[in-house]
Amino acid sequence: MLQRCFEALRPARPMVHCITNSVTINDCANVLLAAGARPIMADDPEESAEITAACRALVLNLGMLSPRKLEAMVKSGHQANRMGIPVVLDPVGAGASTLRTRAAYTLLEEVRFAAVRGNGSEIRVLAAGGENHGGVDAAPGECAPEQERAMAEALARRIHAVVAVTGETDLVTDGARAARCLGGCAEMGLVTGTGCMLSALTGALLAASPEQPFAAVCTAVCAMKTAGELARAALAPDEGSGSYRVRLIDAVNRLDGPTLAARAQWEEL
Repeated sequence: MLQRCFEALRPARPMVHCITNSVTINDCANVLLAAGARPIMADDPEESAEITAACRALVLNLGMLSPRKLEAMVKSGHQANRMGIPVVLDPVGAGASTLRTRAAYTLLEEVRFAAVRGNGSEIRVLAAGGENHGGVDAAPGECAPEQERAMAEALARRIHAVVAVTGETDLVTDGARAARCLGGCAEMGLVTGTGCMLSALTGALLAASPEQPFAAVCTAVCAMKTAGELARAALAPDEGSGSYRVRLIDAVNRLDGPTLAARAQWEEL
């Protein structure tokens, strides 16, 4: 499944519209290019829907949010829904502020999503309400694995989307099926925006395999963890986190289907 989905991406060369975090916008563009997709970023509401209409996937990321950017997201989401273009939500910092939490709920009400990708804290906020967790990183130990799975499955069924809860161990579910992905490495946490890059990559894989959303999201999650491991292996002893960031994008660029199938640590539950 992973190999087939990943190998569909480069021949497709899908254009992916990302309304994303300005802190990580360059890395999101580069990881899409590395994977064989074509990125475009437009967050002005006067053009965002028009840009979306020319693309094959839309990624909405709540990082560095503003009312004007939210307006662009809603307009682009409506356009994508009209055209049957898959939409990915990355609810960065949902629960950390009233603006972000309300924006996440507005988008869930206004837009039909193919996938939602967030850390445990963010997904808990979407599933259970607007509790303030005080930051954008998942708080460990707040939810047992079986509770997290039940929560993610309930959210997936409610919004009819694939939900990916990412962290040390990643969980992917469409409400009926579920998979767990292990692997990755600690160095990924030293580079800002690896989650944003994963959400962008998820959009690209959904664009290439829109009829297989569960498989596409599993492939994106496993590909990012595998690339993280390959990047660490390529890191020289005197290199640090800045070099790791470059190695990570290199690893995505050099990753192929057979390598992903052989190295990915995942299982259906």
